[in-house]
Amino acid sequence: MPVFYFNVINTAGKICDPEGSELANIEIAEAEAILDARRLMSDAILEGRDISGRSIEICDATGDILRTGLFKSALNRAD
Repeated sequence: MPVFYFNVINTAGKICDPEGSELANIEIAEAEAILDARRLMSDAILEGRDISGRSIEICDATGDILRTGLFKSALNRAD
């Protein structure tokens, strides 16, 4: 099973995922990235911070970037 790494990009640089996660495919990795972004934003909101401008990149075991997305794209906007 492939290993995917979820790195967070912020204004200060990149926070690299040192362990990665074994997941069946990129679609499942994308779903995991959305959940990770939502968890991180939830924690930040409880501390009074808005980190929705950050992004998350999904990399493979060789370090190649497979997907990148903004945290705010993990939100369902309901107006």
